[in-house]
Amino acid sequence: MKKFLIVLLTLVLIIPSLSITTRADLELASPSVILMENSTGQILYEQNADEQRSPASITKIMTLILIFDELDKGNLELTDQVTTSAHAKSMGGSQVFLEEGEQQTVEVMIKCIVISSGNDASVAMAEHIAGSEGEFVSRMNARAKGLGMNSTNFEDCCGLTDSTNHYTTAHDVALMSRELITHYPQILGYSSIWMEDITHVTKQGSKPFTLSNTNKLVRSYDGCVGLKTGSTSLAKYCVSAVAEREGVQLIAVVMGAPDYKVRFADAASMLNYGFGICNLYVDENQEELGNIRVKGGTEKQVACTYEGEFRYLDTEGKALDQIEKTIEMPESVKAPVKKGDHAGKAVYTLDGKEIGHVNLIYGGNVEKAGYGHCLGEVWRKFLLS
Repeated sequence: MKKFLIVLLTLVLIIPSLSITTRADLELASPSVILMENSTGQILYEQNADEQRSPASITKIMTLILIFDELDKGNLELTDQVTTSAHAKSMGGSQVFLEEGEQQTVEVMIKCIVISSGNDASVAMAEHIAGSEGEFVSRMNARAKGLGMNSTNFEDCCGLTDSTNHYTTAHDVALMSRELITHYPQILGYSSIWMEDITHVTKQGSKPFTLSNTNKLVRSYDGCVGLKTGSTSLAKYCVSAVAEREGVQLIAVVMGAPDYKVRFADAASMLNYGFGICNLYVDENQEELGNIRVKGGTEKQVACTYEGEFRYLDTEGKALDQIEKTIEMPESVKAPVKKGDHAGKAVYTLDGKEIGHVNLIYGGNVEKAGYGHCLGEVWRKFLLS
């Protein structure tokens, strides 16, 4: 019996660790990869994810962020005409064969960049927005720093350069991919297009041109909706793949794959792994919280609302229907009260342990009552009595 208990205890200690190791041992051929759940930013798998490598055309993810930034600011419209310069036309590598002086709308240029990875379209957009590719690249680097991409430096807007000073990491690519699809989810409507025709209108006349998606996972992997591929002799084969199933959205980044088949196979392996272990709990916090009594204010009460929704990603098979929420907020507060300030929090627990919280905020302003206000209240009560 003693020997049996020793063996049983050994198995209890060893089997879970073997299970985790086996589950996460994907045997990928690519040297640098990462898998991230988009809504929480949680990293599910990584391998040399902080190793600096040449990104090739997945550079264009940052180019697209800057384009959509300008659209969001109102400095750019999808219908605006963009003229191709001689410099933009001269780009080699993957291109959509824009001619010097040719005009296309911003929307067409976006499609050329994200579907067919057009280097010429990328440079044309960079010049249109910033006046020169150099200035645009400076903005790309500044935007990257703002996202915490501290292991990244861009030297061009399309990734065509062979300069070793143009680099990023799989982790940083995941960060900028998350930024693009979270703040500008409409990009996925473009990146999921398999084929689409555009029309070149030049001095030689009009002719159709077919854009073909360089991301073959869009066609072959269930749920894949983007995002961007890249390859050069220096970078080898890269991809940032976005897929979504049952409310879970994953980002799989592969860098330095030896060939395009491995690039897609490794991304698919990570996505399969992620979808196999992910269970997402979402509380959109739509219920009314009621009001908090205000002491010494120009108003007697103030509304309280949630600062945002709550998300919890489980990868261990926990029973998420057992998550409990507790509202912690005061019955009263002293004036003044400022809209947006924290009023309390909603705390979420599972198995008796806190798994996160969402701040509760005041929904309006309440000024501190002065002498005149107090006198007016006394007079009003006197008249109503």
